[in-house]
Amino acid sequence: MEQHEISKLWTWQYIVTIGTTFLFFLSFQALLGGFPVYVTEISGNPSKGGIMTTAFMLAAIVSRPFVGTLIQKFNMKVTLIAALILGIATIIISFGKEAYMLLVAIRIVQGLLFGIITTLLATMATNLIPIDRIGEGIGYFGLATSLGTTFGPMIAISILHTFPFKNLLLFIILITCVTTIGSIFIKSEKKEMVAASAHKVEKQSFWSNAFDKRALLPGILVCLFYITFSGTVNFIDGLGTENHLGGKVSLFFLIVAGMLVLTRPFSGRIYDRWGHKYLVYPAGVLGVVGLITLSFSHHITILFIAAVLYGIAYGVMQPTMQAWAVSRVGHGKAGTANAMTLNFMDLGMAIGAATLGRVAAGVGYNEMFGLSSILVAAMLVFYLLRKKEQKTVFAENIKSA
Repeated sequence: MEQHEISKLWTWQYIVTIGTTFLFFLSFQALLGGFPVYVTEISGNPSKGGIMTTAFMLAAIVSRPFVGTLIQKFNMKVTLIAALILGIATIIISFGKEAYMLLVAIRIVQGLLFGIITTLLATMATNLIPIDRIGEGIGYFGLATSLGTTFGPMIAISILHTFPFKNLLLFIILITCVTTIGSIFIKSEKKEMVAASAHKVEKQSFWSNAFDKRALLPGILVCLFYITFSGTVNFIDGLGTENHLGGKVSLFFLIVAGMLVLTRPFSGRIYDRWGHKYLVYPAGVLGVVGLITLSFSHHITILFIAAVLYGIAYGVMQPTMQAWAVSRVGHGKAGTANAMTLNFMDLGMAIGAATLGRVAAGVGYNEMFGLSSILVAAMLVFYLLRKKEQKTVFAENIKSA
């Protein structure tokens, strides 16, 4: 009976947290996908559009190390609601604005809020997941974040092909308001435990609270993959324009979402039973092939095939790396592992937006996606070399013993 209670995953609080997370990512990722399109349109420069994402992601990265301190001083639920309300205010301020530097400043504030909110939601969810179901639990949490991340840009592109930017902002405000209402129903019953744990970590040092070297490798690997994902979020619309695919290009994200739903349930179970290597290798190969296929997307059918291949890779890679990071540091430092993983994901998004936009301006969108496949291949090489290094060290230890 006790084992059954420990292994229970789908509690009411877990469901509420998952639902709130999906709505939040849906709204802010729609904003993430819409801003580059809007700024590129008014400025005629895709690099300026990419800077919108870079500013947003870098701000998120800066804010996350301080979330532990916020948890100590304030109730997590209250902090979450306050940050969501501030987010709504920044979106309202965006109406009718075309001044480039003002828009960059708004994106920085939104990025700071995004970093705080995502870390709070990830920590709340991780605290509710049984240790023996960590891969599956984070897999479903990752499904919520990834579906929001996937549907958000798709909705943004679809709206912007028919309506002005202000209509997209109205949609985002509506979803964020619903998210805020949903967050009210999240209980803070874990508050005392989390605060005590955070206080203990703070005594060690602020650095210890913000960083753990055991989560570094999964973070670096997921960063490389997310550079390529940033390319799809920010520049898939440019690919569609270059190849005369029109608004149909937004279906790329719908197919990716379908692959997420198909892969997440079993990938989490595979992780819990056999480990990450049975997921990283096949997902990495599919990611490389998917991006190369995307570079030949002169017809909508090829684009759909690329979406299937890349969608499977994306559906497997993100939760696998996050679960691996949490497993490496232990449940007591899950907040640190989550913050580091999210930061590396955002760093990848920021690097991709800044660099791939320039690559696309120089060689075209098709070639840019083809070149980005090298990053996934490099990720596989680093993963393989690290595994070999670990085996070598292990063998040396046995020999010396």
